[in-house]
Amino acid sequence: MDKLSKNDILPVIRAAIAEDFGDGDHTTLSTIPPEATGKARLIAKERGVIAGIDVAEAVFKEVNPKLSFQAFLSDGEKVEKGTEIFEVSGPSGSILSAERLALNFMQRMSGVATATARMVKEIEGTNAVILDTRKTTPNLRLFEKFAVKAGGGVNHRFGLFDLIMIKDNHIDFAGGLKPAVEACQKYLRKHNKNLRIEVEVRSFEELEEVMEVGGVDRVMLDNFTPEDTRRAVEIIDGKYETEASGGITMETVRAYAETGVDSISVGALTHRIRSLDLSLKAV
Repeated sequence: MDKLSKNDILPVIRAAIAEDFGDGDHTTLSTIPPEATGKARLIAKERGVIAGIDVAEAVFKEVNPKLSFQAFLSDGEKVEKGTEIFEVSGPSGSILSAERLALNFMQRMSGVATATARMVKEIEGTNAVILDTRKTTPNLRLFEKFAVKAGGGVNHRFGLFDLIMIKDNHIDFAGGLKPAVEACQKYLRKHNKNLRIEVEVRSFEELEEVMEVGGVDRVMLDNFTPEDTRRAVEIIDGKYETEASGGITMETVRAYAETGVDSISVGALTHRIRSLDLSLKAV
């Protein structure tokens, strides 16, 4: 996901505006004359990676098409404290009304991009890539997964529809790993669907089952230690793609990357991040 389209952005923004505005921004309406005009710039208050500039622009333009917007940077660029990111000018009341929504989107997206960039930096020089997960904010998945890409990560499946992903509960409810995999294979043939199959394994016993039954594309090694991950990668020996997952942190990600695993999925990139500190200042 290299770019967000207007069709991606506008429905989310319009819902956010409706939630925030209600029957009007009465503070601004009561304090700012309708004819007043002004200018403001978004400034980084700390080091990070920026994401969501197009979203911020769309917020301002949706609130008032008469606002002018000039971006100084592009998504994915690094910022230092004091870096100016964009300038918005026009009716002052509209700038004030749109300010918080634009900041909310950009601060969260930039926080995701920053966390992703730090993790990507940690595994530099290895062959592994950093993946996101479905642990996203409902209705903001597009924005958050875009931010992961802006930070140098790779998007995993978007939703339930674009990949067969057999996880622990599927295995338990299906009566075991082998029947779960075989049921998925039968389902795909019956419905003439061309979807890749990924299966989560929790032990070497389950890994051996996967190696025996076959017919999958990727094996997720769930909560394996780095040492066990290395051993599992050796057992798989390139027959399937490999993914490490489960509680992997900034402190441990390098050890996992050095096992030879193909990818490392980190749910914390989108569900446990700190927003980047940004501020819109009048100029």
